Amino acid sequence: MQNFDNFIKIATLKKPYGIKGWLWVFSDTDNRADIFNMPNWYIKTATGFKPLTVTNWREQGAGLVASFKEIPDRNVAETMNGATIWVDKAHFPKLDDDEYYWSDLVGLTVINEQGENLGVIKQMFETSAHEIIAVKPTKDSIDGEERLIPWHGDVVLNVDLTAKTMLVAWGSDY
Repeated sequence: MQNFDNFIKIATLKKPYGIKGWLWVFSDTDNRADIFNMPNWYIKTATGFKPLTVTNWREQGAGLVASFKEIPDRNVAETMNGATIWVDKAHFPKLDDDEYYWSDLVGLTVINEQGENLGVIKQMFETSAHEIIAVKPTKDSIDGEERLIPWHGDVVLNVDLTAKTMLVAWGSDY
């Protein structure tokens, strides 16, 4: 029996490509094609998670396209736009000690050097300059402000996954 609590979203299916049921695949990984090295894909549906088997894939222009055993033709493919692809986190590659998966950071409490609780990490996203930590306030945070904090070595001082905290050099008045 699969434990879906450990699932992480790795991609989203987009519009059909061609007439044989292929779909555009928008990867959430740094190296886009790395998702095809991850086994045991699942698609999230209204009735739960269902297996999804890649039969073929390739880079197409600036994107990725793929065909799937469970999507036999374009008619079925047209119903898949926006469907999300998930895998068990146990299949993710191991990281170095100073590296983190964004999914591990979401939910951490952000504390600044002054000991002020700035809130919890709501999400991480990338800009052309660098990654951004979106922090939402909680009942325990210093104020009700949402914050965008750059993921940078001078700003992020320590990540403690065990204590579920991140120490940052970021004033509450920034």
